[in-house]
Amino acid sequence: MTQPFAIAIHGGAGTILRAQMSAELNREIRQALQQAVSAGHQLLARGGDALDAVVAAVRVLEDSPHFNAGHGSVLTDKEMVEMDASVMHGAQMNAGAIAGVRHIRNPVELARDVMLRSQHVMLAGEGAEEFAFSLGYEYTEQDYFFTERRYDQLQSMKQKGLFALSESAYPDDTKHGTVGAVALDQQGNLAAATSTGGITNKRYGRIGDSAIIGAGTLAENGTVAVSTTGMGEYFIRKGVAGDVAARMRYLQQDVHTACEQVIQGDLKAMGGEGGLIAIDAQGEIHFAMNSSGMYRASIDVQGHLLVKIYADE
Repeated sequence: MTQPFAIAIHGGAGTILRAQMSAELNREIRQALQQAVSAGHQLLARGGDALDAVVAAVRVLEDSPHFNAGHGSVLTDKEMVEMDASVMHGAQMNAGAIAGVRHIRNPVELARDVMLRSQHVMLAGEGAEEFAFSLGYEYTEQDYFFTERRYDQLQSMKQKGLFALSESAYPDDTKHGTVGAVALDQQGNLAAATSTGGITNKRYGRIGDSAIIGAGTLAENGTVAVSTTGMGEYFIRKGVAGDVAARMRYLQQDVHTACEQVIQGDLKAMGGEGGLIAIDAQGEIHFAMNSSGMYRASIDVQGHLLVKIYADE
């Protein structure tokens, strides 16, 4: 008998308004979401590991210019890209994370290698890249990550003297474009992955929740896998992913209740906007957000595909 398996992904949560979304962009984003979730699901259907499935899904999103990760990353005040990512496998709660890398095409793959091929959990900056190149990663020039959209966005922020905890434009004013995936495989393993370009016009090597295990990413077999997106400083302070898992483990809350109480309760009360995706040990999927939308998709244990953008879908 085939064991249940399922996968869910997100491409950012925030103020996503229909009036600011062209039909063409809507179609392109939904197509990218479907391509990403399908890439992960195909691995699961072949009996693959949940970790490889979430990495495969996130890689598709990193390669798209529509999301704030990899190719589509936002720019720092120095007009550079600095990316963070993390992964976690639920069997033994192994994890890997990288922060502030500038020349790695797919940061999520490096996070997985930190987990599998180093003795550490988190590597940052030049050290993370030194590790990558020792494994044979190609040096990717910053030109690959540069897009006119992100350059215009940076100039707008600089003119206003601001930094953005969000995308700030195209097609919406406050969208957090972090990407992530969670999955349950046929062996009962849970895994999660998260990747981001951070915030527009960031300075001082700022790191958000996407690289932090227990804040932006968590997976624990028998309980839940979580990936978050939103205002990173709040998600770090609240330890959002870990809080969801703790509520399920100690309070015996189901995945829906735990996620909603965190996102709509304490996080919102603190002033934190964003959302998360989660999947439990039975393959039950939940999307939670306290914003007007979140780019998201899933293929559930019955094989049903879902792709949504707005909160009221």
